[in-house]
Amino acid sequence: MTTKTIRSRVLASGLYFGEDPRWRGDRLWLSDFFGQTVYSVSLQGDLRPEIKLDDWPSGIGWMPDGSMLIVSMQKKQVLRRSEHGGVAVHADLGAVAGGQCNDMVVDRNGRAYVGNFGFDLYGETLKRGAESALAEHPKAAIARILPDGSVDVVATEMDCPNGSVITPDGKVLIVAETLAARISAFDIEPDGSLSNRRVWAPLPGCAPDGITLDAEGNIWIANANAAECIHVAPGGKILEIIDTGDLCFACMLGGDDGRSLFMLTAPAWIREEAKRAPMGKLLITRVQVPHTGLP
Repeated sequence: MTTKTIRSRVLASGLYFGEDPRWRGDRLWLSDFFGQTVYSVSLQGDLRPEIKLDDWPSGIGWMPDGSMLIVSMQKKQVLRRSEHGGVAVHADLGAVAGGQCNDMVVDRNGRAYVGNFGFDLYGETLKRGAESALAEHPKAAIARILPDGSVDVVATEMDCPNGSVITPDGKVLIVAETLAARISAFDIEPDGSLSNRRVWAPLPGCAPDGITLDAEGNIWIANANAAECIHVAPGGKILEIIDTGDLCFACMLGGDDGRSLFMLTAPAWIREEAKRAPMGKLLITRVQVPHTGLP
């Protein structure tokens, strides 16, 4: 395929820092870190607040019984919201997360895989500046949460494990390592442990954040280092590029046929800048190859 650039349009706006979009039913769900709110939105663009937290929400997903999991970033917890609306702590990641917790993927058995920054990203950025904080930092772990809420570590020495997807057969976990400019993959063993770590795609100059898998085995990647969402094949060949106007932090394939690509953008990721005004946007475009896998 020849690399090409495609266009998008604004579906909704008024976010501080939108992240972790997930398509479910007939709506897209997403977190607004600094707005401390989980929203949903239809294809008509009606942005609706669903859950307000006293922390920054991040990764979201659903258990087999329909209850919703939400990452509580600074508290290093995963919350569980019942179908009746009650919210309780599902798992505490304080013992395994070196920094704020972020993205998450939940498999069909209700096992959740959660990444974290490995260090206090926002605090260190204030102290040392972004360039120093991003260049020199501790490694991070991927946590596995079993359906009963118990937690263990299934991967270590990760460079900010971020956006994650699981292939349709449930056998491979693919993870964006934002601060290593690469996408990595693991085999998922029957008990949910991870093995056979490998590089799925090196991405020099890119800061891969949110990712979403299509039915041809390629991945759309939000590049937090540029105003673009890129379509990448295994090995790293770039197939398509979308100019997102502002920095792109997350993406998700969804819609009625899985061919709507949603992208979340903001002018900045540094907390003090992003919190000044709700300048974040949700973009949408149509693509040819539909979504597959989880989430």
